Amino acid sequence: MLRFDILTLFPEAFTGYFSQSILRRAQEQKLIQINIYNLRDFAADKHKTVDDRPYGGGAGMILKIEPIFRGLVHILRKSKNIQEKERKIILLSPKGKLFDQTLAKKLAKLKQIILICGHYEGVDERVKKFVDLEISVGKYVLTGGELPAMIIIDATSRLVEGVIKKESLEEESFSKSLDYLEYPQYTRPEVFDPKKIIKTTKGLPKKFQKMRPQKVPKVLLSGHHQRIKEWRKKHSKS
Repeated sequence: MLRFDILTLFPEAFTGYFSQSILRRAQEQKLIQINIYNLRDFAADKHKTVDDRPYGGGAGMILKIEPIFRGLVHILRKSKNIQEKERKIILLSPKGKLFDQTLAKKLAKLKQIILICGHYEGVDERVKKFVDLEISVGKYVLTGGELPAMIIIDATSRLVEGVIKKESLEEESFSKSLDYLEYPQYTRPEVFDPKKIIKTTKGLPKKFQKMRPQKVPKVLLSGHHQRIKEWRKKHSKS
């Protein structure tokens, strides 16, 4: 089982997503475990203060090191049966290593991933002394680390044995390399005619107005497995 522990200012942001579909079933089957901790629970004062002004001045507030450190210690004590080599403590930051499928595969082999969700203008730099890895999900800035945490948990969980059928993983995008993109896929109806759904295209964008009936490629309807395999290979991108 792969255990995820999340330190966040907004625990309620996760509950809806993690209680749906594949991630819900993976938890029920005890293939993964997701624990969410409110960073304010580890603040020392009655006001639950977790941030402060940066030394030297500047805009915004910085997450304090003490509550983050207390949170990490709490999580580590609750999971003391997990060896250090089986765990990664990750700080979510735009300065971090770019997250991709290769990294997801490496993380999926662990037993525990602790995710620290930054917020405001960032975290006290000294937090980095206690983390193993900084990760970014893209070259842009978000208001916090909650969405990146969901992305990492989703992408990594799918690679845990038993969460997704093995044959599905083998054919999907990035399964063979970071340049590989899966072939186009179709399902019923065999012919899609937009005009059968809407009576008029008035008021719709031009590309909707110009749409014509669209058919599934004939080869996919042929039942000829070798030809289908060749078509899929031809239309995959790598």
